[in-house]
Amino acid sequence: MGNDEDHIRKIGAVLNDENQQLSERFRALFTLKNLGGTAAVECIGRSFSDSSALLKHESAYCLGQMQNKEAIPILTSVLRDVGQETIVRHEAGEALGAIGSPDCLEVLKEYEADSIQEIAETCQLAIQRIQWLRSEDRALEESKLRANPFSSVDPAPPAVETGVEELRKTLVDPSRSLFERYRAMFALRNRNDEESVIALADGLKCTDSALFRHEIAYVLGQMQHEASIPHLRAQLAMATEDPMVRHECAEALGSVAGPRSSEMLQGYLEDEERVVRESCIIALDMCEHENSEEFQYANTLGKLEAETKTAPKQIES
Repeated sequence: MGNDEDHIRKIGAVLNDENQQLSERFRALFTLKNLGGTAAVECIGRSFSDSSALLKHESAYCLGQMQNKEAIPILTSVLRDVGQETIVRHEAGEALGAIGSPDCLEVLKEYEADSIQEIAETCQLAIQRIQWLRSEDRALEESKLRANPFSSVDPAPPAVETGVEELRKTLVDPSRSLFERYRAMFALRNRNDEESVIALADGLKCTDSALFRHEIAYVLGQMQHEASIPHLRAQLAMATEDPMVRHECAEALGSVAGPRSSEMLQGYLEDEERVVRESCIIALDMCEHENSEEFQYANTLGKLEAETKTAPKQIES
């Protein structure tokens, strides 16, 4: 085993140590995501036995963003494991779609009509993303699509733009397919302006899909625009809202990272939903990072990452 792999496994040991603070384990996770490679995938794969649904959810997300086919068996196992929380299984399905390999289609098709709505919708979207990647539409559309300024691997491509109001109408129209609505959502996000933030916030009021609302919260977190704060705060405060949505609102508020966000998040550190409590812990850590001089979130595991002598990778969508 080479020195680099030794040091990656040291970071993996932090990730998989339940005695470590959750914030330190998250920093280890995102360091592994940035470093990539087989050893990093293996270390992240071991985290799915953890008791924290939030940590497992983020582990699945990171494996998808890494787009390493070696993660497919791990993610397939997680998606099939009915003992895992819905939020974790959903993220495993989404990660398989992010990897984008036709090899993922078989398992995704097994769950596209699952009795759990979030699982079914996730797998339907992942199948459609993989099909789009292989379609003639992709070749025809790509030159017309606005670039993703956030470098994330998304569950759907952006729509070809038709103006904010037309995109908003598609976004909130339950008669349109979820894939179309996701495409409108990512087109609005890629515009990255206040008008688009307000349009996206309308989507948080859509009652037909918790999965959709949670993804809107996620993209608002990416945009980091203060205009999203009252909308995210209202959804986080809604006790009847799905914990999947509330957790994503908390993390998004952490990304916006102003003093108002910190004060709001402090109020949910004793929430009855563990995934919300833990999301607030991580979000507050993100706030601290955003207001510091650190180059990136993972770098506060700097000693471990520096020892690998490997620069963080930029994930391409």
